[in-house]
Amino acid sequence: PDAPAERERTIAVAPASAPAASAPPAVAGREEAIPVKGVRKATASGMVRSAYTAPHVSVWTDVDATRTMELVKRLKASPDFADIKVSPLLIMARAVIWAVRRTPLIGAAWVDNEDGSAEIRVRNYVNLGIAAATPRGLLVPNIKDAQDLSLRDLARALEKLTLTAREGRTTPADQQGGTVTITNIGVFGMDAGTPIINPGESGIVAMGTIRQKPWVVDGEVRPRFVTTVSGSFDHRVIDGDGMSRFIADVASILEEPALLLD
Repeated sequence: PDAPAERERTIAVAPASAPAASAPPAVAGREEAIPVKGVRKATASGMVRSAYTAPHVSVWTDVDATRTMELVKRLKASPDFADIKVSPLLIMARAVIWAVRRTPLIGAAWVDNEDGSAEIRVRNYVNLGIAAATPRGLLVPNIKDAQDLSLRDLARALEKLTLTAREGRTTPADQQGGTVTITNIGVFGMDAGTPIINPGESGIVAMGTIRQKPWVVDGEVRPRFVTTVSGSFDHRVIDGDGMSRFIADVASILEEPALLLD
């Protein structure tokens, strides 16, 4: 693990300002007014702040995830994972952690200082956020220092995070300090998206549903499990080459997940 003094570094940049948000329209007539409070209010505030301060750029690619599905099947049959939920999200999480370490700016943050200056804070650790739809609204708890976890421990952490969110036991501390987020829109049957970056972060990755599709393999069309990996990034922090390299790295692991099992 990195020494505490080396976990973050800063890059000085020029200051920037954000546009003011317009007021929402009034509710009248036969419409129903739903008070905006709690999780919904916090989510709305964060999404507006992110959308209007971070210039979002999105990229995506289709991926042959057949070997990921084969690995998930083997892990489910393994005694080591007998009491743990295993899904493609586990392999995606491991791929994102690895890819962030290869392109550290993905996990960096843009910071505006009180004196008007700004800096890019490069965080040499991965607090992996997982977007969770709950009855209370959208929550994004994160797994602290996910880069230090084994595949089994990461699976346990994902299972605990999901259960805690579903039961309404996610705390504010669970949602603080995230460095990059995964949103698994595939569970809703969606193929791809252009998600809004979680405030305080510079990148979010969307995992689409995994479907069997015709795919060209060695010059022949075969049925394969295919998904789309997409992501949105803060262009103040990350340039196009970094975004593309990161998504390509994630895709390469989903195509050949055995590379990360050593």
